Amino acid sequence: MKLRRSLLFVPGANAAMVSNSFIYPADAIIFDLEDAVALQEKDSARLLVAHALQHPFYRERESIVRVNPLDSEFGMADLHTIIRAGVDIIRMPKTETARDVIDMDNAISEIELACGRSPGTTAILAAIESPLGITQANQIATASKRLMGIALGAEDYVRNLKTERSPQGTELLFARCSILQAARAAGIQAFDTVYSDSENDAGFLREAALIKQLGFDGKSLINPRQIELLHNLFAPTEQQVEQARRIIEAAQEAEQCGLGIVSLNGKMIDAPVIERAKMLLERAKSGIREEQEGENL
Repeated sequence: MKLRRSLLFVPGANAAMVSNSFIYPADAIIFDLEDAVALQEKDSARLLVAHALQHPFYRERESIVRVNPLDSEFGMADLHTIIRAGVDIIRMPKTETARDVIDMDNAISEIELACGRSPGTTAILAAIESPLGITQANQIATASKRLMGIALGAEDYVRNLKTERSPQGTELLFARCSILQAARAAGIQAFDTVYSDSENDAGFLREAALIKQLGFDGKSLINPRQIELLHNLFAPTEQQVEQARRIIEAAQEAEQCGLGIVSLNGKMIDAPVIERAKMLLERAKSGIREEQEGENL
């Protein structure tokens, strides 16, 4: 799967940010036409983002656009304009059922056909932001071949739970696990919500470490400074890389010798460990960090 650790939100009505966000090393840019844009700026923001998508620098970066809901007065206009501009991924807001994904898939298919874009080239990222959506996560995750991932939107979810976000994130644990399990069962990616206190680096790192341990592929961000923090956290250490290389070498040697059992330093290495080593080496291509005490593969 494509490396998507950091998904940086950019307000679609902010001309300065839309025009130069390619300077930030996020794995993907999310241009926001929904919550971050006032009603009176919806049309101008749409055109601003569409123009930016055609810039050569953005052609080199994976682009995501969070559109307005299809049942709003802006949803279809967003889709028509953004798909024609060449967006890579449509982020669906407030996804609650498989039907929501199917309707979005059908709408995208019609637009691709109308504008001559190759069928199926526009992917979908479904944001789940309600208790109903969480209970339907498994159905949502398998609703469309276009679906490359599902993401948690915590602010609306927590409000609907009639609680508030805490530093520990206890209120989000069930939602995070539900999204992660649904994504893994469907063979797609899972992304965590934004950390709303953009100036609290320590709090951000605690939350990022938690979602990494849970198994998320990446996290939505609202502050460019968080990109480097997140990438460093997700990067393996040199010791982990060396151990992964030894595991892969042992597996290759066993295969060449026709052995059904792989061993390293007297310990049996099973298939999940080998697969994890391959994934770690793939992540290492994007950077290696200094080792912290107590870390292992």
